[in-house]
Amino acid sequence: MKLILRLLVTAALVLLIANFLPGVHVASFATAVIVAVVLGLLNLFIKPILVILTLPVTFITLGLFLLVINAIIILLCTNIVGGFAVDTFWTALFFSIILSILQSITYKILGDDK
Repeated sequence: MKLILRLLVTAALVLLIANFLPGVHVASFATAVIVAVVLGLLNLFIKPILVILTLPVTFITLGLFLLVINAIIILLCTNIVGGFAVDTFWTALFFSIILSILQSITYKILGDDK
């Protein structure tokens, strides 16, 4: 049940951010749900590999390179999900930062934080 709630919250946040951030396009709520699922899967399977491969750069930048990895995950998602588009790398970076902050706040309010 928590997983479904998290997916629906993430989908709603993706739609919300798309309405306010120029350069992010989501066709519908169904597309946003698919984006939430794909982002979850990419974060589960691909992100750890990218983190390990870029560990020296992440260490040198004191962890700031993780923001770049998050943007890359968003851009990968745009290539996988039809109806979801992010125009530029910088837009993907801002999108990932805003999404992470809003997810943290929302999960804290719902009492579903990790």
